[in-house]
Amino acid sequence: MTATGTTGDADGVEASDDATATLGHRVARSVESVSVTERGTVSYAEYGDPDGSPAVFLHGTPGSRVLAALFDDAAREFGVRVVSVDRPGYGRSTPWPSRSLADTETFVEAVLDDVGVDRAGVVAFSGGGPHALALAATAPDRVREVDVVSGAVPTASGVDTPTPIRVLGTLARRTPRLLGTLLRGQAWLAGRASPAVVLAQYTTGDEHELTDREAAIVRRDFVTAFDRGAAGAVTELATTTGEWDIPLEAVECPVRLWHGDDDTNVPLAGAERLAARLPTAVVHQIEGADHLGTLVRSRSAVLRHQCEHDG
Repeated sequence: MTATGTTGDADGVEASDDATATLGHRVARSVESVSVTERGTVSYAEYGDPDGSPAVFLHGTPGSRVLAALFDDAAREFGVRVVSVDRPGYGRSTPWPSRSLADTETFVEAVLDDVGVDRAGVVAFSGGGPHALALAATAPDRVREVDVVSGAVPTASGVDTPTPIRVLGTLARRTPRLLGTLLRGQAWLAGRASPAVVLAQYTTGDEHELTDREAAIVRRDFVTAFDRGAAGAVTELATTTGEWDIPLEAVECPVRLWHGDDDTNVPLAGAERLAARLPTAVVHQIEGADHLGTLVRSRSAVLRHQCEHDG
């Protein structure tokens, strides 16, 4: 596995639209890529304190490395080095349509090797949650602890699974090309509309807890997810909306599940059932928080844990 070097300007600087230009001066230092055997390359960016405690960030489904910009200020405050990965098929990373959750260790370990980190914490949002747990189960020597925020849960039983999630999973498995077309159309619209179009997918009602800058980051994250097409999202919707191919009982490191009791994307009851299957999991309930609101309200606490438990 060899690094292929910088692949472009810093996130937030390369954007041409007015909304993204307001992201502020603290952005990723650069976007790097690393080869992953015959699977092509995986891209990543860093945020926070470059000399801090290392933590891998795994974005949602769909999503990209850009979302970690929401953690930048808090990561600097608490001394955390955030390494944010474009999973295969997202952002600038090569699509890998046949991958499963169990393959997460392959591309994350390549990134860790490239940045010179032997062992790191993991922070994951939404659809990144299953990948964080997969990494902890299959590469325990590389994972110090896991914080999952608004994390997706196994949906094989269909209990408490919102209808949109079930529909997306069915489309991903039965008509992937159709779903890909629909997602690309959605990304096209999101790139030309206000951030509210994207925020509506993750928030409840008309109110949200993000500043204008943060809302622009969320929109940029969604649009960047489809830079190389919809393969990343289609692959993950097919593999995570069902039972997961990872041994949850093998996750032995500390796991904290941060979940809002007003999350309609992934109801709290699902997170509680998932926690019961994990040997070391603790659920932190955020009162009155929806899917994205949980991420906003928990980020300082998450990074404080990541820093305090380093080593």
